[in-house]
Amino acid sequence: MWQLYGHEFLTLALIHFMAVILPGPDFVITVRQSVRYGYLIGCLTAIGIGVGISVHVFYTLVGIGFLIQQSEWLMSLIRTAGASYLLYLGWQCLHSQPNTNNIEINGQADSDTPSLFKAFTMGFLTNALNPKATIFFLAIFTTIVSTTTPMKVQVFYGVWMCMVNAIWFMIVSVLFAQPIVRKRFLEFGVYFERVMGVLLIGIALRLIWGLFV
Repeated sequence: MWQLYGHEFLTLALIHFMAVILPGPDFVITVRQSVRYGYLIGCLTAIGIGVGISVHVFYTLVGIGFLIQQSEWLMSLIRTAGASYLLYLGWQCLHSQPNTNNIEINGQADSDTPSLFKAFTMGFLTNALNPKATIFFLAIFTTIVSTTTPMKVQVFYGVWMCMVNAIWFMIVSVLFAQPIVRKRFLEFGVYFERVMGVLLIGIALRLIWGLFV
């Protein structure tokens, strides 16, 4: 089977990895969660991002992706939902009140630490509602993956991409949750939160702009 689909898999895996490491909303939210709350929350957010990929894989494999690709209003709806969620996250960052006095740098939490489920959900929704991810998966499965590739092989591709996303952002979380890194960022906590908020809102506005051009 590797001889038949090895080249296709390597091409898909390389393109996907290059897309993953490019900074986007997933990166921004992972960094923010890791710096503010520590590795555990950042890690759960990263896992949520990885699981969020399964949404795009699912509707692509069952053929719903084709309907999305052909429906301008449905794609606009997805863009609007994604932009709205990023605006919400950005607004939260801009209006959060960082307090480094309550943060245990060597621990995992501060006074307003979200639950593990909430951290996971934030990562999941950030990816699942990302319209750029929608467009990426529609493109990659229609241009790289052959229509003759068996469903079980395509499912393997999807599981692989979910794992790569989760592992990559867990690595990002480990790096930014290091005590010395957190300490440096949290010394400028208010400014860090504002920058994260501006980045998220900027990404959202770009998505909204795309609806009118």
